[in-house]
Amino acid sequence: MIALRELTKRYGGTTAVHGLTLDVREGKVTGFLGPNGAGKSTTMRMILGLDHPTRGSALIDGRPYAALRHPVREVGALLDAKAVHPSRTARSHLVAHARSNGIPVRRVDEVLDLVGLAKAARRRAGSYSLGMFQRLGVAGALLGDPPTLILDEPVNGLDPDGVRWMRRLVRGQAAQGRTVFLSSHLMSEMQLTADHLVVIGRGRLLADTPMADFLAGGATASVRAEVPDPGERSVLVRHLAAESGVTVEAETSPSPGTVVVRGRNAAQVGDLAHRHGIRLHRLSDVGASLEEAYMELTAQSVEYVTGGENGEHDPYA
Repeated sequence: MIALRELTKRYGGTTAVHGLTLDVREGKVTGFLGPNGAGKSTTMRMILGLDHPTRGSALIDGRPYAALRHPVREVGALLDAKAVHPSRTARSHLVAHARSNGIPVRRVDEVLDLVGLAKAARRRAGSYSLGMFQRLGVAGALLGDPPTLILDEPVNGLDPDGVRWMRRLVRGQAAQGRTVFLSSHLMSEMQLTADHLVVIGRGRLLADTPMADFLAGGATASVRAEVPDPGERSVLVRHLAAESGVTVEAETSPSPGTVVVRGRNAAQVGDLAHRHGIRLHRLSDVGASLEEAYMELTAQSVEYVTGGENGEHDPYA
């Protein structure tokens, strides 16, 4: 388990991480989200002892990283996939890593096969694509068969097959009882991968909750109602729009006869349609996507806001 207690990091007058207190537990994939500049990488660096906290602590199974007797066998980390000498082959890079940490060399070939690099193991790393670097970085993280994995943007540069492979890999590691702490900006994939979410903004904790609860709590959940008759559709929209706390919009594609309702559930929309004799072809609740719920939560915590998002004129439009 990873335990953060009032973890704080200041750089001069700037507080990059502000009093984070949370537990990253074993047996599940914990997704770590936040806008650019939110403090995610700084937090991971403090967990791994690469940055020293200004205040508070980051412990792995009750100890700071620097106190771990065999750190590579206890924590596997991927922070910078391209931190490999370009003249070294993938295998020689991992062999050096293994020998310096008392790990049998046969383990190198096991992890290279696991990440799909067995056939490219003797190629120089300088010839690798970004996706191959990511696979090599994951191989390094798995080399010591550690119970804790910390992975910063591991799907960056992977093709769709590689993204699916990464999802199966990290979920498999969690299923074996390992602690998996994973950051990513790819929301659709995080929704499929993570069991639990930690969200930070401007260095502060915004959410620490199971994925299902995070999605259920989003105010962006909606109802889709397919109304084939244009006149009846107008009547439904007029009655819904008159109700407090309800927003209605029409879908132009792929279903031009569909209206999207926020602020009511399917049963409430169906009852309203029945009272006014409106024929429906389809009616369904649609849960909020992770992207929608995340954008809603972090709207006030974005460090870099484009002019268009503030309603300002974009000179390049």
